[in-house]
Amino acid sequence: MAAAKPTYYITTPIYYPSGKLHIGNSYTTVACDAAARFKRLRGYDVFFLTGTDEHGLKIEQKAEKLGQTPQAYVDGMAKGIKELWQQLKITNDKFIRTTDDYHEKAVQKIFQQLLDQGDIYKGKYSGWYSVDDEEYFTESQLAEVYRDDQGNVIGGKAPSGHEVQLVEEESYFFKMSKYADWLMDYYQAHPDFIQPQSRMNEMLNNFLKPGLEDLAVTRTSFSWGVKVPSDPKHVVYVWIDALSNYITALGYGSDDDANFKKYWPADVHMVGKEIVRFHTIYWPIMLHALGLPLPKHVIGHGWLTMREGKMSKSKGNVVYPETLVNRYGLDATRYYLLKAMPFGNDGVFSPEDFVDKVNYDLANDLGNLLNRTVAMVNKYQAGHLVGQPTATTAFDADLEATAARVFTNYVQLMDETRFADALSEIWKLIARANKYIDETEPWVLAKDDSQAAVLSDVMTHLAKALRFAAAMLQPFMPDVPAEIWRQLGLASDPVSLVDLKFDDFPAEAQVVAKGTPIFPRRDRKEEIEFIKSQMSANQKQKGRKAMAEKQQDQAPVAETTGKKAIRFDVFEKVELKVAEIKAAEPVEGSDKLLKFQLDDGSATGRQILSGIAKWYPEPAALVGKKVVIVANLKPKKMLGHESNGMILSAEHDGQVTLVTVPESLVNGSGVE
Repeated sequence: MAAAKPTYYITTPIYYPSGKLHIGNSYTTVACDAAARFKRLRGYDVFFLTGTDEHGLKIEQKAEKLGQTPQAYVDGMAKGIKELWQQLKITNDKFIRTTDDYHEKAVQKIFQQLLDQGDIYKGKYSGWYSVDDEEYFTESQLAEVYRDDQGNVIGGKAPSGHEVQLVEEESYFFKMSKYADWLMDYYQAHPDFIQPQSRMNEMLNNFLKPGLEDLAVTRTSFSWGVKVPSDPKHVVYVWIDALSNYITALGYGSDDDANFKKYWPADVHMVGKEIVRFHTIYWPIMLHALGLPLPKHVIGHGWLTMREGKMSKSKGNVVYPETLVNRYGLDATRYYLLKAMPFGNDGVFSPEDFVDKVNYDLANDLGNLLNRTVAMVNKYQAGHLVGQPTATTAFDADLEATAARVFTNYVQLMDETRFADALSEIWKLIARANKYIDETEPWVLAKDDSQAAVLSDVMTHLAKALRFAAAMLQPFMPDVPAEIWRQLGLASDPVSLVDLKFDDFPAEAQVVAKGTPIFPRRDRKEEIEFIKSQMSANQKQKGRKAMAEKQQDQAPVAETTGKKAIRFDVFEKVELKVAEIKAAEPVEGSDKLLKFQLDDGSATGRQILSGIAKWYPEPAALVGKKVVIVANLKPKKMLGHESNGMILSAEHDGQVTLVTVPESLVNGSGVE
């Protein structure tokens, strides 16, 4: 009896279907698909889950605006997301929807168990709520606060930039505070639970150490959600509902829980950094309270941003994956997404970078290597390869050693989900094979009949290198590896990555097919203009949607609160950014000015002078604080020092306080 395969369970977050998914959203699913494909090729029994999070006030409001029922709205959105995953050739084993009947029943059981054992209690909630984020915030957590003339808080913005509103309602609360010490101990005992390490530090320093508050877990102000069985006026709040999908999809809470017993705990929850807190604080505590083991790893990847800041449908600066796939092909699009995102950090999308990666990495390096090899085998060998070389030169040995070294590193990096680094390793072999052509000079060998055997060996080594590289590319590219093997005259069946060997090559003669370029080179200027035109079309569409509001903003205005109001198009020119204070000191010869050195996300940083010395007699204590700056003011000289911008502060009752933002915000982020 064959031994059972090791299991591997990986999940994406379940996507909120409030709008069309862009390439930043798609990255997570493509990354999980690459991991799932890799593990299958390594002999694992894989379960890969994705889906949609379909409840909540935002969905209810969106459907009402469109004149639809919430169910009809989410049905259409889920259909579109499934179609996108099919176009991207995502190999998920299941697609869960939180409106699925089995999920809703399991959520009710989970809630009732937590209520019965005293982990949930009824109370009253009063606080700031963001509909877009489906999240509550305390006043101190808000990135921006609006005050009236008396200094009372009347509104503000969440760290995401979305507007918040004051909510007061009866709610059930989860006793998160009860488990805070346990969770900190768990972090210490499992240092690789959250990856990268910076996310672990953020959770500890920003949320656990300051004190974990109990969490409101129901709402009564809307009805689109899972009802609390014992108190049906309450709807189970999104995070208990949504997070439970990772176990309900496996059958937890149902009569058929075989998959739960087989695959749980998850090996990897992969999520964007903006929802790490929910997956590494709320979710572990929920599981612990239920008596269940925790997932092995939660990976919080960065954002795929634009040069001007975060990719956002509200800004209209998005790029949709369908646009890239339809023009450049699936494999080029997937390659770019996985190469552009460094592990743990943000990636930056630009039309120029996309086109350059297609032209240089794919067309020049990989595509040209295949084209040259096929052409030379056809020209010099009449389209035949001899599978086993008769001799090995120093160049041959180095090529083989490079392949072995690359594969070892590749496996480790793929196990660590470091996809960009794994691709870089593959390209080391591709670069070595291109160099091998220049070293061996087949065109010279072809002129000397006595070198026929050497020439044959060179052609076979090139074919082996291409086969080897294509095998490692299988998790990233669904189509190109098989096409490479076809052009080399090899079988196009998937190649196992359990024990890949350079010399695993058919011994008999192989006929090399003449093939078309797998990645045709593109006109750089033309393609950059195409992508920009698509982005511009998205911006125009967003602009038309907001035209009525903008026209109102630009209408003649009256005097308000003693200051002249400005038109929206004037205010729109102000560039606000997040910056971190790296140094702060008094300006010599002034009792008012402080000089700040700030990291604003640029290579050089910036210096700003501010007249707040009176309120900050120990400026060094400000180092490490994250503030909001006006980044596009003209430079100004003060006492011989240049000031490049302004740091925002608030004044109340004669006291001036710097406006600070959460440490989790990335330096240089735009403030909307």
